[in-house]
Amino acid sequence: MKKLTILFFIVETPKLSQMLLIILFFNEVKTIFTIMKRIGLLSDTHGYFDEKINTYFAECDEIWHAGDIGDYKVIECLEKICPVVKGVYGNIDGQSIRKSFQKTLRFYCEQVDVLITHIGGYPNRYTPEIKNELYKNPPKLFICGHSHILKIIFDEKIKTLHINPGACGKSGFHQVKTLVRFVIDGYSIKDMEVIELGKRV
Repeated sequence: MKKLTILFFIVETPKLSQMLLIILFFNEVKTIFTIMKRIGLLSDTHGYFDEKINTYFAECDEIWHAGDIGDYKVIECLEKICPVVKGVYGNIDGQSIRKSFQKTLRFYCEQVDVLITHIGGYPNRYTPEIKNELYKNPPKLFICGHSHILKIIFDEKIKTLHINPGACGKSGFHQVKTLVRFVIDGYSIKDMEVIELGKRV
Protein backbone atom coordinates (compact mmCIF):
# COMPACT_ATOMS: atom_id res chain seq x y z
CA MET A 1 0.00 0.00 0.00
CA LYS A 2 1.40 3.40 -0.97
CA LYS A 3 1.88 6.14 1.60
CA LEU A 4 0.54 9.62 0.98
CA THR A 5 2.80 12.52 1.94
CA ILE A 6 1.58 16.07 1.63
CA LEU A 7 4.18 18.82 1.56
CA PHE A 8 3.30 22.48 2.03
CA PHE A 9 5.58 25.18 0.62
CA ILE A 10 4.94 28.85 1.36
CA VAL A 11 6.33 31.18 -1.28
CA GLU A 12 6.58 34.84 -0.34
CA THR A 13 5.98 37.38 -3.12
CA PRO A 14 5.80 41.18 -2.90
CA LYS A 15 2.02 41.09 -3.19
CA LEU A 16 0.88 37.95 -1.43
CA SER A 17 1.82 34.57 0.02
CA GLN A 18 0.99 31.68 -2.21
CA MET A 19 0.62 28.19 -0.83
CA LEU A 20 1.60 25.45 -3.20
CA LEU A 21 0.29 21.99 -2.42
CA ILE A 22 2.42 19.19 -3.73
CA ILE A 23 1.23 15.63 -3.34
CA LEU A 24 3.89 12.99 -3.63
CA PHE A 25 3.41 9.24 -3.56
CA PHE A 26 6.20 7.07 -2.22
CA ASN A 27 6.47 3.48 -1.08
CA GLU A 28 8.72 4.68 1.74
CA VAL A 29 9.21 8.23 3.02
CA LYS A 30 12.33 8.94 5.07
CA THR A 31 12.74 12.70 4.86
CA ILE A 32 9.81 14.99 4.16
CA PHE A 33 11.39 18.43 3.78
CA THR A 34 14.43 20.20 5.17
CA ILE A 35 16.01 23.60 4.76
CA MET A 36 19.73 23.95 5.37
CA LYS A 37 20.59 26.67 7.91
CA ARG A 38 23.90 28.44 8.38
CA ILE A 39 24.61 29.23 12.03
CA GLY A 40 26.93 31.85 13.50
CA LEU A 41 27.91 31.12 17.11
CA LEU A 42 29.64 33.43 19.58
CA SER A 43 29.96 34.00 23.30
CA ASP A 44 31.40 36.24 26.00
CA THR A 45 31.32 39.53 24.16
CA HIS A 46 31.23 41.42 27.48
CA GLY A 47 29.74 44.48 25.81
CA TYR A 48 32.21 44.57 22.92
CA PHE A 49 31.26 44.12 19.28
CA ASP A 50 34.05 43.38 16.83
CA GLU A 51 33.19 44.85 13.43
CA LYS A 52 34.70 41.81 11.70
CA ILE A 53 31.66 39.84 12.87
CA ASN A 54 29.66 41.69 10.21
CA THR A 55 31.71 40.00 7.51
CA TYR A 56 31.93 36.52 8.99
CA PHE A 57 28.23 36.25 9.88
CA ALA A 58 26.90 38.04 6.79
CA GLU A 59 25.58 34.85 5.18
CA CYS A 60 24.20 33.28 8.37
CA ASP A 61 20.52 32.39 8.69
CA GLU A 62 20.65 32.47 12.49
CA ILE A 63 23.08 33.84 15.10
CA TRP A 64 23.35 32.23 18.54
CA HIS A 65 24.97 33.89 21.57
CA ALA A 66 26.05 31.68 24.49
CA GLY A 67 25.93 34.36 27.18
CA ASP A 68 27.85 37.15 28.92
CA ILE A 69 26.48 39.53 26.32
CA GLY A 70 27.43 42.51 28.45
CA ASP A 71 25.42 45.20 26.66
CA TYR A 72 22.19 44.99 24.69
CA LYS A 73 23.87 47.02 21.94
CA VAL A 74 25.72 43.82 21.01
CA ILE A 75 22.38 42.15 20.27
CA GLU A 76 21.26 45.16 18.24
CA CYS A 77 24.44 44.90 16.15
CA LEU A 78 23.83 41.19 15.57
CA GLU A 79 20.21 41.82 14.56
CA LYS A 80 21.42 44.17 11.84
CA ILE A 81 23.35 41.26 10.36
CA CYS A 82 20.63 38.65 10.80
CA PRO A 83 17.06 39.09 12.11
CA VAL A 84 17.10 35.73 13.90
CA VAL A 85 19.25 36.05 17.02
CA LYS A 86 18.91 33.50 19.82
CA GLY A 87 20.82 33.36 23.07
CA VAL A 88 21.02 33.03 26.82
CA TYR A 89 22.15 35.37 29.55
CA GLY A 90 25.42 34.87 31.40
CA ASN A 91 26.61 35.54 34.92
CA ILE A 92 27.72 39.12 34.17
CA ASP A 93 24.50 40.13 32.41
CA GLY A 94 22.20 42.63 34.07
CA GLN A 95 18.42 42.82 34.26
CA SER A 96 17.93 44.47 30.87
CA ILE A 97 19.43 41.41 29.18
CA ARG A 98 17.89 38.88 31.57
CA LYS A 99 14.44 40.23 30.72
CA SER A 100 14.99 39.33 27.07
CA PHE A 101 16.94 36.06 27.36
CA GLN A 102 16.60 32.88 29.39
CA LYS A 103 19.27 31.15 31.45
CA THR A 104 18.84 27.96 29.42
CA LEU A 105 17.39 27.62 25.95
CA ARG A 106 16.30 24.39 24.30
CA PHE A 107 14.85 24.21 20.82
CA TYR A 108 14.98 22.40 17.49
CA CYS A 109 16.87 23.78 14.53
CA GLU A 110 15.74 21.64 11.62
CA GLN A 111 15.84 18.12 13.13
CA VAL A 112 18.67 18.92 15.57
CA ASP A 113 17.82 19.17 19.28
CA VAL A 114 19.84 22.11 20.66
CA LEU A 115 20.55 23.05 24.28
CA ILE A 116 22.31 26.32 25.13
CA THR A 117 23.35 27.66 28.54
CA HIS A 118 26.20 29.90 29.62
CA ILE A 119 27.86 27.87 32.36
CA GLY A 120 27.79 24.20 31.44
CA GLY A 121 31.26 22.68 31.50
CA TYR A 122 32.30 20.09 28.93
CA PRO A 123 32.28 16.28 28.49
CA ASN A 124 33.25 14.46 31.70
CA ARG A 125 33.22 17.80 33.54
CA TYR A 126 29.69 19.13 33.13
CA THR A 127 28.33 21.44 35.83
CA PRO A 128 25.95 19.64 38.24
CA GLU A 129 23.01 21.86 37.26
CA ILE A 130 23.13 20.92 33.57
CA LYS A 131 24.51 17.39 33.92
CA ASN A 132 21.20 15.89 35.03
CA GLU A 133 19.38 17.21 31.98
CA LEU A 134 22.16 16.15 29.61
CA TYR A 135 22.18 12.58 30.88
CA LYS A 136 18.42 12.26 31.32
CA ASN A 137 17.51 13.72 27.93
CA PRO A 138 20.63 14.33 25.81
CA PRO A 139 20.39 16.91 23.03
CA LYS A 140 22.18 16.39 19.74
CA LEU A 141 24.02 19.69 20.22
CA PHE A 142 25.06 21.24 23.55
CA ILE A 143 26.49 24.77 23.56
CA CYS A 144 27.90 26.86 26.39
CA GLY A 145 30.40 29.65 27.00
CA HIS A 146 31.88 31.14 30.19
CA SER A 147 35.33 29.51 30.17
CA HIS A 148 36.67 31.64 27.27
CA ILE A 149 38.24 28.39 26.03
CA LEU A 150 37.21 27.17 22.59
CA LYS A 151 36.19 23.51 22.57
CA ILE A 152 34.48 21.29 20.03
CA ILE A 153 34.11 17.77 21.47
CA PHE A 154 31.84 14.85 20.71
CA ASP A 155 30.65 13.18 23.91
CA GLU A 156 30.55 9.46 23.12
CA LYS A 157 28.68 8.63 26.34
CA ILE A 158 25.56 10.61 25.49
CA LYS A 159 26.13 10.99 21.72
CA THR A 160 26.12 14.79 21.95
CA LEU A 161 28.29 17.33 20.17
CA HIS A 162 29.57 19.98 22.57
CA ILE A 163 30.67 23.42 21.35
CA ASN A 164 32.14 26.29 23.32
CA PRO A 165 32.97 29.03 20.78
CA GLY A 166 35.47 30.71 23.09
CA ALA A 167 35.22 34.45 23.65
CA CYS A 168 35.08 37.30 21.16
CA GLY A 169 35.14 40.19 23.62
CA LYS A 170 38.06 42.09 25.09
CA SER A 171 37.51 41.08 28.73
CA GLY A 172 39.10 37.91 30.07
CA PHE A 173 42.28 35.90 29.79
CA HIS A 174 41.85 34.49 26.27
CA GLN A 175 44.59 35.47 23.84
CA VAL A 176 42.57 35.34 20.61
CA LYS A 177 38.96 36.34 19.93
CA THR A 178 37.05 33.48 18.28
CA LEU A 179 33.76 32.63 16.57
CA VAL A 180 32.32 29.39 15.23
CA ARG A 181 30.30 28.85 12.07
CA PHE A 182 28.54 25.67 10.99
CA VAL A 183 25.63 24.33 8.97
CA ILE A 184 22.60 22.38 10.15
CA ASP A 185 21.12 20.32 7.34
CA GLY A 186 18.24 18.15 8.50
CA TYR A 187 19.73 15.86 11.16
CA SER A 188 23.32 16.75 10.24
CA ILE A 189 25.72 19.26 11.79
CA LYS A 190 28.45 19.95 9.26
CA ASP A 191 30.93 22.42 7.73
CA MET A 192 32.30 23.41 11.15
CA GLU A 193 34.60 26.45 11.02
CA VAL A 194 36.62 28.17 13.75
CA ILE A 195 37.23 31.83 13.00
CA GLU A 196 39.92 33.92 14.68
CA LEU A 197 39.18 37.64 14.91
CA GLY A 198 42.64 38.58 16.10
CA LYS A 199 44.29 39.16 19.47
CA ARG A 200 42.15 40.14 22.44
CA VAL A 201 44.10 43.37 23.01
